[in-house]
Amino acid sequence: MTNPRSILLIALLLVSFLMWNQWQQDYAQAPAPGTAPTAAAPAAANGTAATGQSTDVPAASNAAAVPAAAGAVPDSAAAAQGELIEVSTDVLKLWIDSRGASVIRAELLAYPQQPKDYAHPVRLLDDSADHFFVAQSGLTSATGSAKSPSHQDVFSSEQKSYSLGADQKTLEVPFTWTDSATGLSVRKVYVLERGSYVVGTRQEIKNEGGAAWSGNAYRQLQRVIPPAAKHGFFGSITNPQTYSFTGAAWYSPEEKFQKLAFDKFAKNPLKDQAVTGGWIAMLQHYFFAAWLPQDKSPESYTTEIHGGNANAAPRFLIRSMGPGISVPAGGSATSEARLYVGPKLQSTLNDVAPGLALTIDYGVLTFISEPLHWVLAKLYALTGNWGFAIILLVLLIKAVFFKLSEAQYRSMAKMRKLQPRVQALKDRYGDDRQKMNQAMMELYQKEKINPLGSCLPMLVQIPVFFALYWVLVESVELRQAPFFLWIQNLTAPDPYFVLPLLNAATMIATQYLTPTTGMDPVQARMMKIMPVIFSVLFAFFPAGLVLYWTVNGMTSLLQQWIITRRIEAADAK
Repeated sequence: MTNPRSILLIALLLVSFLMWNQWQQDYAQAPAPGTAPTAAAPAAANGTAATGQSTDVPAASNAAAVPAAAGAVPDSAAAAQGELIEVSTDVLKLWIDSRGASVIRAELLAYPQQPKDYAHPVRLLDDSADHFFVAQSGLTSATGSAKSPSHQDVFSSEQKSYSLGADQKTLEVPFTWTDSATGLSVRKVYVLERGSYVVGTRQEIKNEGGAAWSGNAYRQLQRVIPPAAKHGFFGSITNPQTYSFTGAAWYSPEEKFQKLAFDKFAKNPLKDQAVTGGWIAMLQHYFFAAWLPQDKSPESYTTEIHGGNANAAPRFLIRSMGPGISVPAGGSATSEARLYVGPKLQSTLNDVAPGLALTIDYGVLTFISEPLHWVLAKLYALTGNWGFAIILLVLLIKAVFFKLSEAQYRSMAKMRKLQPRVQALKDRYGDDRQKMNQAMMELYQKEKINPLGSCLPMLVQIPVFFALYWVLVESVELRQAPFFLWIQNLTAPDPYFVLPLLNAATMIATQYLTPTTGMDPVQARMMKIMPVIFSVLFAFFPAGLVLYWTVNGMTSLLQQWIITRRIEAADAK
């Protein structure tokens, strides 16, 4: 990993990638709300335009024959205001708006915004304008003008707050809605469990009217594009959150994991895609929210954009519409689902729902990253410290690739011996590059040296390096994890720049041992300034990534030095 030519190539590719992504963040146009309905007035945070007409309530699956506009909300209902019901467990704190009985705020109590500041936990769901992100559910009616409670209608709650007691394992939070004109009543219940980020939901429909009712249950997630964190130029391009995917995602057993970035919503929307046994989600760095089906009933997935004008940011929506529900007069029915609001914990997500661990997006190198994460977690269980686990993982990777690295360094050591003879060839042939290259190839053949022998082992290791990079970037387990002494947060830059300086010293020592045979003068000058460039970049990188790179460089340097000394000793004899 410390071959100067390879480092130069990787560094140029990495810097180019980071600068391009930052340019996209700063100057790319915001996605146009191409499918958004036109509204004369700005959309309110609850999804209702100022006219009182709902903009985000779906129509029932067979509502085309219904003369009334399905999903329309009367002005009186739109004007009605709900109240916030506070719900607390040992890991979650929710605020449920009685209007729609929707979860509009969610705090993850075990994940502080700043290290050890548990008084201010991460707020994943939020109803504020800049961070709007809510989970909604409801019913749509397909029975003429019969009404059903959508996420716009006001429910009633028996209490203002609910809390999971010390002796309780589960907590139920009920909301009720009744239409006296039709005799239809709905009881929406949230079920929370100790230690779980999964919130069970069920909508209990009871029809005490004289006519049958039919419709659909739906669940949806809405959010705006979160504001970009400001860390300055270098701080932004080296901040992992900048490159972590933020947007909608869904899963189906047939097509597996799919995702849709916000800037692709208008161009590639989902249009009533039929899925059985899947789920929908909104992802961001480290955390996400997802609606999970309770059974394997067929559902329809849709994405939409709502609002978006000079006064309000566009809201991006992904919805799951359930199969048709028919409730005869005097009958009842229940629709169930689960809501996940929490961290991307790879070890537990697939137990919650099939494919849910794919929300930890390692990209095309997932098949390498997942085993690396598993090994890293085992090493953490052994050491109790993520920093030491990273060091041990580096040593294990070096052991796996020992033979390849040994071949690489042997080839480099042999080429280092030839530097005086190569310099003599340069002096002899001057600027005649053709004769110079021919003479060098003859020299390599005579000494039985493969000039690519120092590069090929490196190419094999590059995918492992990038796979490990994404493991360190995406693993919520490492978030704010302390190491020791001055490094108390592996996801923040080294506060005293010790690791970047150690890495620079390692690179300089590596350059001393590495042959510059045949190296272009411009390339040689570039190599001399690479330690400075890397030190500046690594001053802004998370300490966990710099720790990995530095330990990897130091072990490679030690291995290269030992092999070089052995070859020199053998030649001396």
